[in-house]
Amino acid sequence: MIPLLTRYGARVAAVLVLALGAVIAVNAVTDDPSEQDAQHPSQAAAEQQAEAEAAYEEVRYLHVNYIDETAGADVAVKADALADFAADRAASLNGAQEDADQAEAEAEAEAEANSNPTSVDIPGSCSDYSGNKATGCAMALENGHDLEQVGCLVALWDRESGWNEYAANGIGAYGIPQALPGDKMASAGSDWETNPVTQIKWGLGYIEGRYGNPCGAWAHSEEVGWY
Repeated sequence: MIPLLTRYGARVAAVLVLALGAVIAVNAVTDDPSEQDAQHPSQAAAEQQAEAEAAYEEVRYLHVNYIDETAGADVAVKADALADFAADRAASLNGAQEDADQAEAEAEAEAEANSNPTSVDIPGSCSDYSGNKATGCAMALENGHDLEQVGCLVALWDRESGWNEYAANGIGAYGIPQALPGDKMASAGSDWETNPVTQIKWGLGYIEGRYGNPCGAWAHSEEVGWY
């Protein structure tokens, strides 16, 4: 026999819907929440799921004596209860969906940030640059680096020399890579004082030998101010 639905029963049912709705909505964010949430730094989805499960257990406990306590309710009480139940159910599901949407947005933002841990502008192609930067981009790609590494190289030599092949400082550093002393670059060509290609060739070799790649050199420069 279907039990009579009173205002009390409807409230209990609405809380149950909220709990179940939150679990369903959070699970929709990922195929395997228990595994992926454990790996996610924010833990937002995992925390919401835990709260939903706790709410579910509380409602299950309150529901034990539901039939005895609601027996004998009249038609008016049932009608009011059904109206409240419908409103509460809609509100609870909307709230659960909003929480899930927020958790998903935060997860996407976190993933996007982690996809570019170097925090540099990554070009779409070498055509994003001109002059010495375009040359440096092409040479870096020829050396096997990707466009993220190019972004690090551009940031690094923007800081060091502004990509000016004649840049010099008071302690003897020279050229685009700011070799110290500048005549180190003679190993890449006798025209090291004026040829940006020679300077870039030497600079890439130096970076790869000491740091592995331009992003390694950029990280070191970010930490201590030089590379």
